[in-house]
Amino acid sequence: MTTILHLTELGIWKEAQASGVYRQSTRGATVAEVGFIPCSEPHQLARVASYIYADYPGDLVVLQFDETAISMAGVQIRYEDGGDGENFPHLYSELLTTWVRDTFGATMDRARLRCPGLDEASARTS
Repeated sequence: MTTILHLTELGIWKEAQASGVYRQSTRGATVAEVGFIPCSEPHQLARVASYIYADYPGDLVVLQFDETAISMAGVQIRYEDGGDGENFPHLYSELLTTWVRDTFGATMDRARLRCPGLDEASARTS
């Protein structure tokens, strides 16, 4: 299975953990407003982070989705053009926090994503 990731603000993720449901789509917009949660594969994440969170000064978190749990719930992850001809995964639902397999703390440093835990996890599975 492909690794599906989503980057979000740590405070928003903590709120989702308390309620059991993540309702954010992207920075400043909810799933109700956008219709889906934009995601990335590992090779796409840094570029997406630089585009959306380049100027973000706070703590971020990378969510790694459990595709099996999402699929068993009947929820679709569709691959669609992100606007430049490259396909990105999009989750067409709010996200139950139980559908998150792992999380990795992250920050932006001069518009570059820093996520040591994810880098280490990727190295172990390569």
